[in-house]
Amino acid sequence: MKVLAAMSGGVDSAVAAARAVEAGHEVVGVHLALSRNAGTLRTGSRGCCTIEDSMDAQRAANVLGIPYYVWDFSERFKADVVDDFIAEYTAGRTPNPCMRCNERIKFAALLEKALALGFDAVATGHYAKIVEDADGHRELHRASAEAKDQSYVLGVLTSEQLAHAYFPLGDTPSKALVREEAARRGLSVAQKPDSYDICFIPDGDTKGWLADKVGTATGDIVDRSGAVVGSHEGAHAYTVGQRRGMRLGTPAADGKPRFVLEVRPKENTVVVGPKAALAVGLIAGSRFSWAGLPPADPATSFDCDVQIRAHADPVPAVAVLVDDEFVVTPEHPLDGVAPGQTAVVYAGTRVLGQFTIDRTVSAVPVG
Repeated sequence: MKVLAAMSGGVDSAVAAARAVEAGHEVVGVHLALSRNAGTLRTGSRGCCTIEDSMDAQRAANVLGIPYYVWDFSERFKADVVDDFIAEYTAGRTPNPCMRCNERIKFAALLEKALALGFDAVATGHYAKIVEDADGHRELHRASAEAKDQSYVLGVLTSEQLAHAYFPLGDTPSKALVREEAARRGLSVAQKPDSYDICFIPDGDTKGWLADKVGTATGDIVDRSGAVVGSHEGAHAYTVGQRRGMRLGTPAADGKPRFVLEVRPKENTVVVGPKAALAVGLIAGSRFSWAGLPPADPATSFDCDVQIRAHADPVPAVAVLVDDEFVVTPEHPLDGVAPGQTAVVYAGTRVLGQFTIDRTVSAVPVG
């Protein structure tokens, strides 16, 4: 195949590109420039896609002997990921920017350009597998190594995108083996630390970053009965499950800590309550997609597993499509689910699809 290898500058994408070369494919490396901030360096930061990363990707491509380019996707990234992130928080939801980046940048904008240039597939360093069924339909599955599995963040991929996706690391049992392989291949990124946190908020201060973008506005913090127990400087700075940073003036009757249960942006109000009230008995959303063929009759309830965070354990559940809304009832309550999060639905190791959570139903009634 003619393969475009997306090279982030990390060890996983470098080894994925190396394996694509070793498999006999015609490989071209590309690094995505997602920010035009000339001062974006890894020093003191915790994100990815920095200038330093682009140089690491260049060195890896040189070792592999493949052509290498840097493509400027900064405008698309700002519109589809950064601005979306701000809009979601402003609306009281908790978005996952890595999901949006995979959906709208790496497997939409990048793949679109790759296909236009005659490439057959885009290779990335994600730990996930693509399996073909008996009829040749492609399915997305968990990687061999459960601890490193990244199928959750790929749950947004559609059948059309899976047809051109290539994950060379899917059968690798551990990240340690990938690092060892990188060292054997002479790749300087062999021991490079993993990136974490949000790449466009490298210092990790999401609250401060949002305040700078959307400003502050004093509002009430209330309990489940509606009684005012404190104040805040902007509802966008809070997310479901949060405990710290509220500085409540009125203690709880039982003396126990209170957690954010709901964010109401239109009222600029934050609702707090006991930890037990974070339990959610149903999640639903109308923005959904199928990763490959959907179930034969999704309007009839079907058994599945649901995962609501990248590193969360899957939970047995029952799902059904009702009036174009994906509704999932977990076998036992989920903890601290926020609207805006992505729920990925599995059948065994296979990713069936995903939806953005629009509404939740508490498992604990207001007493």
